[in-house]
Amino acid sequence: MLVLILRTDKPVSEIGLYDGDKQIAYHTWQAHRRLAETIHDTIKETLDGQGKTLADISGLIIYKGPGSFTGLRIGTSVANALAYSQDVPIVATAEEDWIQEGLKLLRTDPQKHVVPEYGSAAITTNPKK
Repeated sequence: MLVLILRTDKPVSEIGLYDGDKQIAYHTWQAHRRLAETIHDTIKETLDGQGKTLADISGLIIYKGPGSFTGLRIGTSVANALAYSQDVPIVATAEEDWIQEGLKLLRTDPQKHVVPEYGSAAITTNPKK
């Protein structure tokens, strides 16, 4: 079971691949304000580095927050889109040991989509006009 993990709640984002419970790839990158521009290429590079493709993924785990509103929104949207397009289960966790918890949840309570937990209401500005 090849599992893709994503964490996008802070400026340094994380991606990894697990084969069952064994980590086979792990990468961090300074995504910050370029997360939307870099996340897809980083996923592809991580898969390519292991000789894998999106079709090889059999599950996804994402850190659901709390954290950066924009980072969580982008990461969750990408993860949900991948889960949908590849027809694989997805789970979101916020535990300290979020990856191990996610691996358990994929076996016991897989989902079709997940939602982020921001930790508080989003801070937005009022329109100027």
